[in-house]
Parts: sequence; C-alpha cells; structure tokens
Amino acid sequence: MPLSDELHRWIGHAEVRIAGMAVAPGIERIGRVVRVGDGVATVAGLPETRLDELLVFESGSLGLAIDLGEEEIGCILLGDAGGIAAGTNVRGSGEVARAPVGAALLGRVVDAFGMPLDGGMPPPAEELLPVERPAPAIVDRDLVQRPLASGLLVVDAMIPLGRGQRELIIGDRGTGKTAVAVDAMINQRSTEVICIYAAVGQKSSSVNNVIDAMRRFGAIERCLFVIGGPDAAPGLQWLTPYAACTMGEHFLAQGRDVLLVIDDLTKHAAVYRQLSLLLRRPPGREAYPGDVFYIHSRLLERAAKLSGELGGGSLTALPIAETQAGNISAYVPTNLISITDGQIYLDPHLFYEDQKPAVNVGLSVSRVGGKTQAPVLKNLAESLRLEYQQFLELEVFTRFGTMVDERTRKVIEHGRRIRAVLAQPQFAPQSLGQQVALLLAVQGGTLDRLALDQVGSFRNRLADWLAQRCPEALRLGEADEALPDELRARLVETLADLARSLTAEGP
Repeated sequence: MPLSDELHRWIGHAEVRIAGMAVAPGIERIGRVVRVGDGVATVAGLPETRLDELLVFESGSLGLAIDLGEEEIGCILLGDAGGIAAGTNVRGSGEVARAPVGAALLGRVVDAFGMPLDGGMPPPAEELLPVERPAPAIVDRDLVQRPLASGLLVVDAMIPLGRGQRELIIGDRGTGKTAVAVDAMINQRSTEVICIYAAVGQKSSSVNNVIDAMRRFGAIERCLFVIGGPDAAPGLQWLTPYAACTMGEHFLAQGRDVLLVIDDLTKHAAVYRQLSLLLRRPPGREAYPGDVFYIHSRLLERAAKLSGELGGGSLTALPIAETQAGNISAYVPTNLISITDGQIYLDPHLFYEDQKPAVNVGLSVSRVGGKTQAPVLKNLAESLRLEYQQFLELEVFTRFGTMVDERTRKVIEHGRRIRAVLAQPQFAPQSLGQQVALLLAVQGGTLDRLALDQVGSFRNRLADWLAQRCPEALRLGEADEALPDELRARLVETLADLARSLTAEGP
C-alpha cells in the first residue's frame, strides 16, 4: 500500500530531528539491593560509588553510602523504606547530600533536606550546600573575644561564653539542659544573632515546647528549627546536626553571628551506633564504632570565629549531652568534653533542691573564660566564684550542727544570698545592666541586710526599679569598661532604696 503524503512528511521531519541529535555511547551502572531492614541497606554492583554519595532506589527513596567494601556497599536510608526489597535496582547519583540554605528558612520548621514540617510550603533556597563541609582552617579563624550573653547570671558571671565558642551543656535527664539553651536563644532577641535549634530524636512535645517558647519570648523571625524526630528515618536523624550546621554556615559566610543548639549528641551517637551495628561494623567500647569521636569532632570543629578578611562572622555551638546518674566519665560525654571549649554541668541534686538553673559551678568551666566577658561584668565577678566555692565548703560543716564563729556565720549568710541571686526563673533572661546591679548588690553587702526569702523579690523587682530610678544602668553595653564613679554611686543608692523598701514591707 502506498504511503500517504502526510505520513511521508512526518517521516521526513523525524529523520531531520534524529540527524540533529548528538548520539554518543554511555554507561549507566545499576546495582541491586542485597538486603534491607531497620533503616539500612546493603547494595552490590556499584563498585565506583564514592563515600557519602547519594544512591537512588527504584521507589525514589534516597540512601547515603557510608560503608564501602570490596563487593558490597553499606548505605543508610534517608526516607521511607517502602518499595525497597532484596533485588531492587539502585543507581548512583554522583552527588553528595546537600541542604538548602538562605534567609527564607528563618522562622520555619524543616528537616535536614529543607522539607517543611510546619505545614507551610517548601521554603525557596538560595543554593544547595553539602551537609558535610570542612571546618575553617586555623589561618581563617580569629580569636574568640566577643561575648555571647546567655542572660543567665550564673553563666555570664562565672562561665562566660564567646561568639565562636563550643560549650557543652551536660547533665542527667530532666535537669534543665534544654532550658539553659532556650534561655540563651531567647536572650538573643535584642541582638542580631541568628539562632538554629537542631533536634535529634527528641519527642514532638519537647520540640513544640521549644518552638512555642521562642514564639512567646524570643525573636522567632531570626530562628530556624531543623528537626529529626524519633519517627524519622535513622539516617535522617543522623544528618540533622550536619545539615543545621550547613544552614548556619551560610549566614556565617555573610559575616553574621549564629548560635547553633544541638539537642542532643547523646542520641545522635546512639543513632550512629544503631546504624553501624546494622551495617555489621566492628563494635568498640560500649558497642560504639571506632569513629564515634570523629563524627562529633568534625561537626563541632565547624564552629568558629572567622577572621576579618572573611567577614568576621561567628558560629557558636551549644551541644547538649545526657549523662546517666551523673556519670560524666562515660564514653560519649568524655569525648564531647575533650572536643569542646568547656562545659556547663547541671547537677540533679541542685535541681531537686529547686536551685534553677542547676549549674554546678565547681564542675563547670569555660576554657575561653574572662577573655570574652563584658569588662563591666568582669570587674564585679572576679571574686564571685571563689566566694561561692568557699561558702559551699563551709556549708557542709554546718549541716552537722558544728558551732561556728561570727566571721564564719557571716560568710555562710553571704553565700546563701549569692546562691539565691544565681537562681533565676525560666524564660526571663537578664540584661547586662540587671546583672551588673545584682553583682554590685552582692559585692556591696546590700543583700546581706535582707531576709533570705526577700532576695527573690529583690531580683524580680530590680528591672522596673532601675527603669524608674537609674535607667542609664540598663543601657550598659558589652563594650563599656568599669562603672564610672558617678554611676556606681547612684546605682548603689538605688539598690539600697530597693532593699529598704522591701525591709519596710516585711516578710
């Protein structure tokens, strides 16, 4: 049968299109799943796969190659394992895991890949950056000298934090570790610091409490929440802190200051142990793999203060670790203590005695120390730690009913007022001016004239009292040196007036 003219024209057009196509031979390597289960998969047939390369399964799910063998590849699943079974085809992507970055993520709740968890539309990304990035070199860093105020008197006066520091928050479960970190985030509402909260395996209720606290008391528009919930794939939980750090490094490169809270690295290590054991890696101490130290050091080393040539930005890390029965010498806690620049230890005994925040001053330290402390605060806090430690030692003897002389009694009464001043309600961070006034009241003996149960009222009324009687004290900044004599005299008189007003009211 002769072909029609229309079919002839169609064949002619097709021949022209085919002739214009660039045809070249290509090879597509396809592997297959050997076994799968519990968030991991073993793949064969992809010998050219690189470490940390993304693998794509037939179902569209992603995996991350973390264990390269001669015949097989161990990968962690980053999504739903549905549709993945033994024999399923898998392809290498040639790409590493990347996280979206940009200002559009601020105020949002997302997972490690930037997918929204708050019910909104996916935030537009300025670019995609690898979740695993090298830490800044030594020559690219600057000294950590500028303070990062937490708003907690016990921290800012005795365990000062600096922008670019790595300070571990450690303690037993339920002792207020997250509360300390959240108060530090809330205190940045009066600064330009961007706050990133990375949750690894935390309960949804706990995460929602943090988000609600930031909405009520903080600057939610400068916060980002990266969540790897307990119902997420273990691989996604493991990537969460790295992705959060990458999102923070985008602002670091712009010369901005970032505060990264990781809650918590104990669960992160447990997830990694689970994945490693499922991939049949040799277990080490407490069944953790041999590189459990490295996975945290390469993460926390990315926190830094950059040099002025690179914009002068900073990334401050506050990782959280959980101990069992106060055992800070356990494997993961000791690893993290050796990596970080100090630790804030929360004592369960202090917590149960209603001393909150329950910071154990003797076991807490900041290795950056007074170099980052505001000068006006440093001058007043120099002897505070020693006085408090002496009081704690003396108080132990008085519990046995030992008779003490008048001088010792005064030291103990003074120490009890220091302890009462260091107690602080949650979600109520103090400004630098309030902290200076409280330390001046302690140093000058103003609080010694008050009954112990009136010290809390003194602290709670202080902000309004200063705003009315001595507002210039509330305008003190981190760059101010020692208090001018005139301001110091006015502040002392203002504090004395407040103490007299409380004494007149009675208990």
